[in-house]
Amino acid sequence: MTSSALPPETAIGVFAKAPVPGAVKTRLAAVMGADAAASLHAGLVRHALSTAVGAAIAPVTLWCLPDAEHSFFARCREEFGVRLDVQRGADLGERMRNAFAPAWAAGSALILIGADCPALTSRHLRDAIASLRAKDAVFVPAEDGGYALIGLARALPVAFEGIAWGTGGVMAQTRERLTRAGATWAELETLWDVDRPEDYARLRREGLLAEVLS
Repeated sequence: MTSSALPPETAIGVFAKAPVPGAVKTRLAAVMGADAAASLHAGLVRHALSTAVGAAIAPVTLWCLPDAEHSFFARCREEFGVRLDVQRGADLGERMRNAFAPAWAAGSALILIGADCPALTSRHLRDAIASLRAKDAVFVPAEDGGYALIGLARALPVAFEGIAWGTGGVMAQTRERLTRAGATWAELETLWDVDRPEDYARLRREGLLAEVLS
């Protein structure tokens, strides 16, 4: 089965952790300090929300971890007018599958992005939605072997099963699962995440740091 037309409802979700020092961007915290790393993380979340809301193509939900009680999330809801929901599950795959479940039940499409890819733009979101008119799934692969965006136009829980999350094999393993399921998908241009000190240097070099922290 393939998607012949975009489902009647399409939404965008942003996955994000609360910006708690010591709990986010730990590899960067080792060189820049926990507080600075948490501030950078908060800026990346706000940048992702600005991109998603600014695209003006679909309603946006901020999926919060570990819960939606942190004051940062309340400020995001007020600033960007997004809905808050809570990520639920033991690992990233289970949390994403649970986020997709209501869309699958309603026969609608959902696009999920993280908060680690400031190179992701509104154009990528528009291209992703366009891809779901003809494909079951769409991805923005990441240079580290994962992906920065996943969109599904129909129920494909296999995309989240048996994946070694947090490794360089995530995208390759996802392709294998989708191939076995007979699914069709599109891949947009490969982008980069901000996780390591060298990524932070690239963020500065490409002139995105001021934009993220604004």
